[in-house]
Amino acid sequence: MTTTPAYNDLQQHIAALKERNLLIEVDRQIDKDSEMHALVRWQFIGGMKEEDRKAFLFTNVVDGKGRKFDIPVLVGGLAANRSIYSVGMGSSVDEIQAKWDNAISNPIDPQFIDDAPCHEIIEDGDSLSQPGHGLDALPIPVSTPGFDSAPTLSAGNVITKDPETGVQNMGTYRCALKAPDRLVVRMATRVGGAGGYQHYQKCQQMGITEMPVAIVLGCPPYVAFMGPQKLPLGVDEFTVAGGLAGAPINVTTAKSVDLVVPAEAEIVIEGFIDTTKVEPEGPFGES
Repeated sequence: MTTTPAYNDLQQHIAALKERNLLIEVDRQIDKDSEMHALVRWQFIGGMKEEDRKAFLFTNVVDGKGRKFDIPVLVGGLAANRSIYSVGMGSSVDEIQAKWDNAISNPIDPQFIDDAPCHEIIEDGDSLSQPGHGLDALPIPVSTPGFDSAPTLSAGNVITKDPETGVQNMGTYRCALKAPDRLVVRMATRVGGAGGYQHYQKCQQMGITEMPVAIVLGCPPYVAFMGPQKLPLGVDEFTVAGGLAGAPINVTTAKSVDLVVPAEAEIVIEGFIDTTKVEPEGPFGES
């Protein structure tokens, strides 16, 4: 079954921002390792009024060595200011809290679809570890040039599953690039550990050495907003996203791991977290 969603995907959200003059498109060459985040951050530290901030869409991205990427990068596209946030929420700023309250109180289960857009292009196997493929194909920015230890995904939705109950969790955790086929994920974002970290601990206790994970980039705003939301542990964020949308969120089964992912995601990175070892992570500057 293929179903037209009752909510905006990321491309429609970008179009809505552009229509409202909330988006700056940058088509000149921008270095993701030294310029991109530094440029956007001036809005927050340079004395600009909050209502004047914009989302940025970079369409001509290179790295510090001049290598060009085919994938554009959106920065500040979800909540650079209240107006941008309200576009993603599909309501006025004054109505956002009530919309959240209603969604949490009235969750809607997602619906599975076939022919999911996120599966239009699939890369797997040995090609993932080749230069220019796998993670190496993604223009992952350096958030704080001169301080961060690695290019880092800072706005992805990391999906894991409780190995006992089967209930998924979706959190926004930073993911630092280690190799063309490896990221390191930091999940300790709340007292007692984030939902994903608790799944990690359960896997360790149960002797599960590989924990399935899916890292989602560029999903519909209603889904993206679930990552940083501190919902009660054990609540499947897709159901609350459905509450925000007022309709089921389209989902599909990941290709290589037993997890459910948003069907309209731009990119889904699938893999496993080794529960038998840890790696150095950071520093990472967030301000």
